[in-house]
Amino acid sequence: MKALLLCGISAVTFAAAPAWAAGGTQEPRQAPPADPVIEKAQAAIARQDWKQAQDITREAVTKNPGNADYHSLYAYSIRKGENPSMDEVFRHYNEALRIDPQHRNAQEYLGEAYLMAGNLDKAKEHLAILNQLCFFPCEQYTMLKKAVADYEAKQVKK
Repeated sequence: MKALLLCGISAVTFAAAPAWAAGGTQEPRQAPPADPVIEKAQAAIARQDWKQAQDITREAVTKNPGNADYHSLYAYSIRKGENPSMDEVFRHYNEALRIDPQHRNAQEYLGEAYLMAGNLDKAKEHLAILNQLCFFPCEQYTMLKKAVADYEAKQVKK
């Protein structure tokens, strides 16, 4: 009984040691503050208001051209809108990836843009990149894999 009690006390002490070493208590980790530009753009995207999403992200890209998220969201809103300029789409996704080569959303969305343009091989290149970026299958990998499979199934039917 004494040994069991000693083991229990040791386990509690060991588990609490990092908190004591940090000054007695561990404060809960807080998420970084939300980006109001991204929140506004995502709200417009949720409403499928592609024009507003484009306006918001175009301005954000102009003010902060080094932000990969802004480039990716701008390209996404163009791609989803009416009569997308695929040159603009590719330019902004590639800029997002130049800034952050591991940007999972830009990798996925660029692969989807290549499917829109009929370039299955390039879409598969981005799927392979996502496969390397995601230790376990991530949402972006899963979504692009499905888009590639759907594209291939449509090609077989033609």
